[in-house]
Amino acid sequence: MTETAGDGRDVESVSKFVESFAAQLVEAGMQRMAARVFAALLASDKGVLTSAELSEQLQISPAAVSGAVRYLAQTHMVSREREPGSRRERYRVHGDQWYEALTNREAVLKRWESALREGVTSLGADTPAGRRLAETLAFFEFIEGEIAAMMERWREHREETFGQG
Repeated sequence: MTETAGDGRDVESVSKFVESFAAQLVEAGMQRMAARVFAALLASDKGVLTSAELSEQLQISPAAVSGAVRYLAQTHMVSREREPGSRRERYRVHGDQWYEALTNREAVLKRWESALREGVTSLGADTPAGRRLAETLAFFEFIEGEIAAMMERWREHREETFGQG
């Protein structure tokens, strides 16, 4: 007999998806526990789970949940919120988490661009290393412009497809 959750979903199927998607995220460079926690939140109907629920579902310690959530919050993939009338925190994944995560990378790109500009100046634009840094800088500036244009197209597409602004 298939075990179902309170929401009627097949627990084993949900678990298989969570572990499979988490493995894909790990392969792309995300920390393993963070990937598992993110996938579990993404697969939950409400997109919100408490530490206890995540611990139980993923069979991990509360400390592992805490570390994973810290990383996910820093990368803007999840947010923390207080459970109404309680001191317990719950963690939420938003429908626009990919958008938020990507647009928050702009600050990182700006810092890299600044460091590269300093590097070009320090090493000399006419040196092989300076030219290499200048090309890297140009690449990041190009990517930044492309991301901004792509995100605008996404907002328009999302509005048309899902009716959300």
